Amino acid sequence: MKTSSPIRNLVTGGAGFLGSHLVDRLMKAGEEVICIDNFFTGRKRNLEHWIDNPYFELIRHDVTEPILLEVDRIWHLACPASPVHYQFNPIKTAKTSFLGTYNMLGLARRVEARFLLASSSEVYGNPELNPQPESYAGCVNTIGVRSCYDEGKRISETLCSDYKRMNNTQIRIARIFNTYGPRMLPNDGRVISNFIVQAMNKKKLTIYGDGSQTRSFCYVDDLVDGLIRLMNSSYSFPVNIGNPDEMTINQVAKIINNKFNNVEKFEYLEKPLDDPFRRKPLIDLAYQKLKWKPKINFNEGIEKTCIYFRKNFFDN
Repeated sequence: MKTSSPIRNLVTGGAGFLGSHLVDRLMKAGEEVICIDNFFTGRKRNLEHWIDNPYFELIRHDVTEPILLEVDRIWHLACPASPVHYQFNPIKTAKTSFLGTYNMLGLARRVEARFLLASSSEVYGNPELNPQPESYAGCVNTIGVRSCYDEGKRISETLCSDYKRMNNTQIRIARIFNTYGPRMLPNDGRVISNFIVQAMNKKKLTIYGDGSQTRSFCYVDDLVDGLIRLMNSSYSFPVNIGNPDEMTINQVAKIINNKFNNVEKFEYLEKPLDDPFRRKPLIDLAYQKLKWKPKINFNEGIEKTCIYFRKNFFDN
């Protein structure tokens, strides 16, 4: 890695929910940031407070096409992450995971940059093992409606590992579990944003299945802290980054409904195909290698998220 000061970062998908929070942290640390985004799910308003900063540069670019830049670190986050968006054009989603990762790894090899892949807990599919350790190979349907994303992340991890073996590229792989917080899109189809929008509009909360399926939700600030610790570490194998507090969807719905004193209850619909029944990270490795664990509990994080939604989507 180059020794230039300040560190020059490339963040792909940097205008999105997670990427923009990462950009904030890097900029506040006094580092340089180049953000590239095709704005399929990213928004310029997430980064508008940095536009005139001389340490920041924003480029409209699709990672399925190569780009030549001089950088020290590459944070590869570009890919739609919610089912509504990644299923909109599943072939493009698969291309983004494969070609996008391939192009960014090629750049990392040429300029000798350290590379972090934002992988996903979706590589575990509908797990038969709970909680999921990094050693678990997963249970993924390769021909299902979610496989464009699941398999996309798996091939991205494969490419990273082969670049490390063949080219000695410095790679880091973060398997990200469900993340929530400010800057989520109200129409992205994720359970947290769905419930908040419905509760604020005094509508029934839509639950797919019987609501007994579980998820583990990590607040975005904790998640970004985990990514930064991983990038700064010397560990080059996959690491789960998520909150191990497992909750049923019914529990989540009740908490959010109570936040808005919504008297409407729940509407139960058919469970989507291949929707995982349980999802919980084992984070022993993250604590061992990174000294990381989440600090923000769900009630605190959901309150901050609700405040953001009230301010940005419902008070205008």
